Amino acid sequence: MSHLSDMLRSLRWDDYRYYHQSRINQTLHLISAFIFLGCYGLLFKDPAVAGLVGWLAMLTRQTGHFFFEPNGYDDVNKVSNEYKEAVKVGYNQTRKIVLLIIWALAPFALYVFPLFGMFDPPAGRLDFIRQVGTVWLVIGIGGGLFRMIQVFVTRDGQTALVWVFKVLTDPLHNVALYYKSPIALLRGELIDTSIADAGWGGDEAEKAPHLT
Repeated sequence: MSHLSDMLRSLRWDDYRYYHQSRINQTLHLISAFIFLGCYGLLFKDPAVAGLVGWLAMLTRQTGHFFFEPNGYDDVNKVSNEYKEAVKVGYNQTRKIVLLIIWALAPFALYVFPLFGMFDPPAGRLDFIRQVGTVWLVIGIGGGLFRMIQVFVTRDGQTALVWVFKVLTDPLHNVALYYKSPIALLRGELIDTSIADAGWGGDEAEKAPHLT
């Protein structure tokens, strides 16, 4: 258990210091986290709406990554952006772009092929929107499972399971980590300067696999 805990801590530490230096990005992740928590509640009540809400949360956080997070040389961690993209076990920018393209094309595909083999013909616009939400939910879950299998094959099962646990609990962790970010942003702090002096677990965390 100690090894799994170290692996999870290292994963979250790398995720924070490499990919969440922008206070705007952190604030958007905080907003996204609250939306995702609402999505978790909707999953058991209305999965179609959960699919719509979940992708609203996803777009909120990816806006932070693509438009506000520094993408050049990382002076804080002394590594290149290419290095960070290469070592990331989860969805790096290239993988995210592919997933977002699939997400964006899904409504058009559903319109051209209305049934997808799963639905009754929509009675109206609202029915079509709900069908889109269901398809988006399948894409989200499928994307996570697909990457989990890839990590299982290219790394090992332990790494894959820790990554999945990290992703599922990210909303709660983001709230705990970024609740002060909006205040820092209002003070004019665009970059989280505390990262340079932070550290989660010291040497043991550094020795664990760098999984993000």
